[in-house]
Amino acid sequence: MQTNITSQDGTAANAISHHVEDVSNSMHHAIDRASSAAGPAIDGIAMGAHQATNRIAMTATDAAIALRSAGDRLRNAQSRLAQSCNSYVREKPMTSLGIAAAGGFLLGMVLSLTYKTPTRH
Repeated sequence: MQTNITSQDGTAANAISHHVEDVSNSMHHAIDRASSAAGPAIDGIAMGAHQATNRIAMTATDAAIALRSAGDRLRNAQSRLAQSCNSYVREKPMTSLGIAAAGGFLLGMVLSLTYKTPTRH
């Protein structure tokens, strides 16, 4: 009787072992299929990220070039304005002095009205 149980247990153990092996193989195949399916998706995501990085870098480069150009134009305009003011002061010194005095007076009035000191009682 002992032999019969052992024989039945061995057969059951073999059946379970085969079933576990079948399930394991099925899981490995499923993992391989999922990995194969995910590979192109991951590659596509990586490619998209690289392209986005390249677009950002190109946009930043274009912005830097535009800022440099705007800075150059602003420096040129400042230089022309300074030369123009300098020429005006040389040609009309008394008028320039009058304009400066009037501007200083107006600025003083605005500042005195803006920053009035409170009166003490």
